Amino acid sequence: MIDETAEQAFAPAGEAVASGRIPGAALGIVDAEGRRAVRVAGMAALLPQPEALTEDHWFDLASVSKVIATTTMILKLAEEGRLGLDRPLTDAIPDLRQYDVAGAAERRLTFRDCLAHRTHLPAVEPIYTYGDDPARLRAFVLQREWRHGPPVYSDINYILLGIAIERITGRWLSDWPLGPGLAYGPPPGPAVATEACTWRGSVMKGEVHDENAWALGGAPGHAGLFGTIAGVLGYGQGLLDGSGASPAMIATMRTPVHANRTCGWEKRFPGWHGGNACSAETIGHTGFTGTGLWIDFDRGLAWTLLTNRVHPTRHRESGIGELRSATGNAVIQSWG
Repeated sequence: MIDETAEQAFAPAGEAVASGRIPGAALGIVDAEGRRAVRVAGMAALLPQPEALTEDHWFDLASVSKVIATTTMILKLAEEGRLGLDRPLTDAIPDLRQYDVAGAAERRLTFRDCLAHRTHLPAVEPIYTYGDDPARLRAFVLQREWRHGPPVYSDINYILLGIAIERITGRWLSDWPLGPGLAYGPPPGPAVATEACTWRGSVMKGEVHDENAWALGGAPGHAGLFGTIAGVLGYGQGLLDGSGASPAMIATMRTPVHANRTCGWEKRFPGWHGGNACSAETIGHTGFTGTGLWIDFDRGLAWTLLTNRVHPTRHRESGIGELRSATGNAVIQSWG
């Protein structure tokens, strides 16, 4: 049954590859019993040399790093009693905005606020334009007076969480055990190409696509993780069967905090990227490079769609939003 589901659900991605909207795509589906099916089509790279996509290729997961790595690490540390989700970040980062101890809004942000993007911080900032010394850029993030605005999905939230993890553990994020098929770059196998970067002057392949992540050393809290289709499916299966996180951690990932957001994830809402056919007990997350992971707990089913939609450039319409929704709807409709 799962093979038939994958075959039918891969049709939208297969058409997107055939029409040239995206170079390549891999769809993986896993159920709570561990049954898996994978479909792959297209190219891992068009430039500088054509290369066919295989199941063994490593994708730059971009913001899917936020849930697979950073969220999981934070919740694990909370479970161990090493941080409190409703405690301020300053418990771990006492020098956060240290020149305005009494007035800085950043000093009042909690771990849960940042996990659920319930902060005043901006969506993104070109941190890489201020230099490429990772230590200096971390200091810049900590001491900058960030402009205020309504709560938005913010990379800055997760850069701060990554720094907190480093401070609490005394280890880089890249030192954490992540399971087979998941690693911070460069990946230990063939890599999928992303963008021909005008700033770095080459096609990114095995190097993190996100400019800020690259400048911050390749393994900050918001991006930088690479994964194979099997590695991402393995993480999804671990949440379905409980082998990858404790019941309390999984419950926290599923519980709404702000708008449609939980700690780390989004829950289903009308018109979201996971399609409208999944159950209300579905969480998901996407990545800028064209990746995504969704977990329907009611159905005991998870799926990941991995593409290189930014190759060779982000500045074209790939239709990735419609492709994600169509794929999610096809997965559920085919599953029955």
